Amino acid sequence: MNTSQPGHASRRDFIKTAAQVAAVSALAGAAIPPAHAAGSDLIQVVLIGCGGRGGGAVINALATKGGPIKLVAMADAYENRLRSCYANLTRQKSEQVDVPEDRRFVGFDAYKHAMDCLRPGDVAIFATPPAFRWVHFTYAIQKGLNVFMEKPVTVDGPTSKRMLALAEQSVAKNLKVGVGLMSRHARNLQELQKRIQDGEIGEVIAMRGYRVHGPVGYFASTPKPADISELDYQVQRFHSLLWAGGGCFSDFYIHIIDHLCWMKNAWPVSAHALGGRHYRYTPRGVPYVDQNFDNYSVEYTFADGTKMFFNGRCMEGAHSIYSSYVHGSNGSAIASRSSDCGGPSATFRGQAPLREKQIWQSTDSSSAYQNEWDALIDAIRNDKPFNEVKRGVEASVVTSMGRMAAHTGQEITYEQMLNCDHEFAPGLDTLTKDSPAPVQPDANGMYPQPEPGRKKREY
Repeated sequence: MNTSQPGHASRRDFIKTAAQVAAVSALAGAAIPPAHAAGSDLIQVVLIGCGGRGGGAVINALATKGGPIKLVAMADAYENRLRSCYANLTRQKSEQVDVPEDRRFVGFDAYKHAMDCLRPGDVAIFATPPAFRWVHFTYAIQKGLNVFMEKPVTVDGPTSKRMLALAEQSVAKNLKVGVGLMSRHARNLQELQKRIQDGEIGEVIAMRGYRVHGPVGYFASTPKPADISELDYQVQRFHSLLWAGGGCFSDFYIHIIDHLCWMKNAWPVSAHALGGRHYRYTPRGVPYVDQNFDNYSVEYTFADGTKMFFNGRCMEGAHSIYSSYVHGSNGSAIASRSSDCGGPSATFRGQAPLREKQIWQSTDSSSAYQNEWDALIDAIRNDKPFNEVKRGVEASVVTSMGRMAAHTGQEITYEQMLNCDHEFAPGLDTLTKDSPAPVQPDANGMYPQPEPGRKKREY
């Protein structure tokens, strides 16, 4: 994609980042591994993070064609999640699940034990909260493993720069890495993007994206119950904490933001935004303690002045819309008709999506989730270039840029987001079960929340 944002950090920032990636940088001269494990067509897979998305990624991995593939190890910080995921996978894909009890690992260091079960060229799936992405990716590079990582891949500036450095190292080692921004693999959006770039609706002049619906996931949280540690509570409810997952904004909204930028074939250079918390208590009067706003409205600006508008909201009973649109000088398009990349996509003469004005409508209904895995495994088996990390980081930075603009009440540029020195959770590579949680609640159980115009940082 064409980008125009500066990427130069200060000398102080450079020194900080260099120290953090020095160990990985030493890998640049390491031998390039084979496309997959030598002497065998079998690709072995491990799952790190056994939630619903992790289990779904395994199903897609095991459904790929071209040769044998098996799940051989699983890891999660919590035994109950691993046990449930294992039971579901064995029900659906028992012949491809070879994970005896001694290859089911529990704890914050379980990721290492799972990856130690693989040979260079096998595949590790990262489906933990995004805060841990750089930690796990560092170890995968050391082991010479191909990777599939869920989105977002970063949630703040320091980890974004760290992941960009790791991306370079993974390319140098010829590792194949997929990022779970599956919209890029949706056939309807692929064809639409080509039509837009070929000028079917003229020059892109504006784009709109919406994800407004009721609360989902761990969007809202009430005070921690007494029977769980502070760290466990925050990790398990990662949508509620900015350090763990970038809050609902980064986790829920990145797909539409990413695919609209793809339609434009550029990243925005700045963002300003509005947002707020309307509901501070449950209907029963229990306080919500999470760090999310209930609604967000972001105006992104590209280098040529084009605008992209994104609205996100999690409120019961309000009007719902979950779709995206592109407006051109000679026409318009529906990108995602429903959900993150749902078809059919369509183009129109003029700005109204009228049937009599329709130019084209997509017909492919294949699964974008399966398509992204088919592409990754094909690249591994046939040693094709395939590494989506840099683009995944850029999409994550753009998403964080909109979130930070809303949370601070300031216009935020791409460069400011990338070079922001606020690392939400330093030292996650040394985290243990007994470590203090990265964010501490006040006496009322309330986590520090954004205060636009008052706080220079997000919290």
